Amino acid sequence: MSTMGSARGRAEMVTRKGSGSAGSQAPFFVGRSRSRASAASSSAPAPRQPKPGTTVRLTGRGGIVVIVLVTFVAGLLAHLTGVRAISGGAFTTVCVLAALLVRPAELLSLSVSPPLAYFAGALLTEVLLALGSEGFVRSVAISMGSQLAHVAPWLFLGTALVLIITCFRGLPRNIRTLNDELNGRPQRRRS
Repeated sequence: MSTMGSARGRAEMVTRKGSGSAGSQAPFFVGRSRSRASAASSSAPAPRQPKPGTTVRLTGRGGIVVIVLVTFVAGLLAHLTGVRAISGGAFTTVCVLAALLVRPAELLSLSVSPPLAYFAGALLTEVLLALGSEGFVRSVAISMGSQLAHVAPWLFLGTALVLIITCFRGLPRNIRTLNDELNGRPQRRRS
């Protein structure tokens, strides 16, 4: 790619598709010659109203945040009640719900993150519970080890269910798209 090229003494960017500015358009972020106030008022999109009967959709990051928050709240509830299975059951349930509610185009980010999301939620819980105690770091480390050992079957189950559900919802297509993007191949048509 060359950045040199000048017809009138100024530098132009030369791309592979064309040579210079002949027939090229300004980038999308360069506005027209209107004033900023009138451009902002007239081009602001109207807020979209959800259609009646539509389902809620989450982004991939939104699904991960929901898993972390539910794990955190369930960990606190499990500590208060003394029933440790609450944390694992809530994690498995929220994993299934997140896998069903995340947008199909963003399944890849959700499918790889349930173990880390659980770890983050459990760590927040243990840090909150260990605040003010002597040996804070040791207390958190021992509590996390115990929590992860106790919840391991639930963690495996939740992760497996996310993978199974996302495979049926379009995860292989997302993997192919990522592979194509990384290898510089043109985007495939949906069939």
